[in-house]
Amino acid sequence: MKEYKMRRGEYLEERIPDMEATVEDYFGPITGTQEFKGSDLFVVAEPDNAVFEKIIVGAVEYSGKKDKLAVEFHERDPTELGPDELEDAGDAVDAKNDFLLEATGRDAKSRRESMKRKVEDDPDHDF
Repeated sequence: MKEYKMRRGEYLEERIPDMEATVEDYFGPITGTQEFKGSDLFVVAEPDNAVFEKIIVGAVEYSGKKDKLAVEFHERDPTELGPDELEDAGDAVDAKNDFLLEATGRDAKSRRESMKRKVEDDPDHDF
């Protein structure tokens, strides 16, 4: 599960006031919920795009801190996709990037840089 933070001064509930409707618009009907860090996330068990097997998405609430967007995309193995489904792959990438941009206000490059900083800031662990 990946967690994304919003741009400075922005809040998830302001960017996406109706998370349920937005998730359904991008990915298909919500079939249930799943708990993650004390928050209920939406589950799309049969996404509209054939590339996705399942999508888990929603807001994770932290006391005293801004909410974060939690997302987990389960994708099918590209070698198992038929020719028609391979055409859906580009649409799947667009749907993911468009949704994350709308939710976080950050483009793919900004999200990657933010994730790199997070990894660099983590203390070293003994292996």
